Amino acid sequence: MPLSDFLDGLKDNPYFGAGFGLVGVGTALAVARKGAQVGMVFFRRNYMITLEVPSRDKSYHWLLSWITKHATHTQHLSVETSYMAHESGRVHTQFDFHPSPGNHIIWYGRKWIRVERTREKQMLNLQTGTPWESITFTALGRDRQIFFNILQEARELALKQEEGRTVMYTAMGGEWRPFGFPRRRRPLSSVVLEAGVAERLVDDVKDFIGNPRWYTDRGIPYRRGYLLFGPPGCGKSSFITALAGELGYSICLMSLSDRTLSDDRLNHLLSVAPQQSIILLEDVDAAFVSRELLPTENPLAYQGMGRLTFSGLLNSLDGVASSEARIVFMTTNFIDRLDPALIRPGRVDLKQYIGHCTAWQLAQMFRRFYPDQPPSEGDRFAKLALAVHTEISAAQVQGHFLLHKMDPAGSIDDVAQIRG
Repeated sequence: MPLSDFLDGLKDNPYFGAGFGLVGVGTALAVARKGAQVGMVFFRRNYMITLEVPSRDKSYHWLLSWITKHATHTQHLSVETSYMAHESGRVHTQFDFHPSPGNHIIWYGRKWIRVERTREKQMLNLQTGTPWESITFTALGRDRQIFFNILQEARELALKQEEGRTVMYTAMGGEWRPFGFPRRRRPLSSVVLEAGVAERLVDDVKDFIGNPRWYTDRGIPYRRGYLLFGPPGCGKSSFITALAGELGYSICLMSLSDRTLSDDRLNHLLSVAPQQSIILLEDVDAAFVSRELLPTENPLAYQGMGRLTFSGLLNSLDGVASSEARIVFMTTNFIDRLDPALIRPGRVDLKQYIGHCTAWQLAQMFRRFYPDQPPSEGDRFAKLALAVHTEISAAQVQGHFLLHKMDPAGSIDDVAQIRG
């Protein structure tokens, strides 16, 4: 049979015609689908704007709180449970709800904004053990200002939550993480040091903060180090906490005895410390002792307790790679155990002894705890206390007053019972 006759027969076949029509419709649908995809890509590239915020960015937790505030109608939530310890000692359980991973729609700035929270199930942050997350904002238009407004509003919301409080940070891997809830700022007047000591330290810190150009013009690194030394319980850490509240600063707690701490990690942490923060290195004598001690006197002399070396600590404090615009406070109960290289000028610019209570301190503490009592009672308490105990720490006196909260006369009569 000729080929032309065969094709003419297929055309006359009704089944062949129906199949040919289906093929044409399928092709048309495929082309339409492809065109829609290309059109959507073109539209998104030219008429939509997106912002991705990874969980490692500092604004990530701000934005989570901001989304929680604005996505009030979302039905897909995740919970974050935490415990808050009140000053009375009572522990309160707090539940914070955040939009769960997925898509959420928010009306903001007269625009609908799609918020997509994604979580990588196969990837973990090895430092914290938590999955990697990100938030992607998508809005119509090409104006970036809406994202600047969101970030600014999220920042102000976070600052408002911390207003009047001191944020404590602790080192988690290579970054600083808030430790617990922000604490209510401690008044500077609540820490009674010897006359003039607190004023001297506060004036020095404020002078440093207010004169960065003075350091720059003279080519001096803009950083300052302080060492508070003296017997335990005399108010070193309490004063630093109150100072942070006075300045509106946060506190970054750093333990040099951490066995996972290395030279590189310490240098990195000091370099990325939050702005307007005090870096606190407590009990530095517990990590390193003086090289002048004989090995027979102290087998661990100058060896350190972990991977951190003494030279690494010195370089982090004032080496070539050390950061600027930094305030470091160190505390120790035994200054004679510290290596002279650690506390020389440039690493420690101001040393201050915080010792046992004097008669003036005892009288001031009495007047603060019992403001309704005449000043003469405070002087009498101080005289009797020093007659019984030659060396009294502020912590001991405070503990004694707590046993006689509403009984000032009893605190004087039982002064011999101050616990050592």
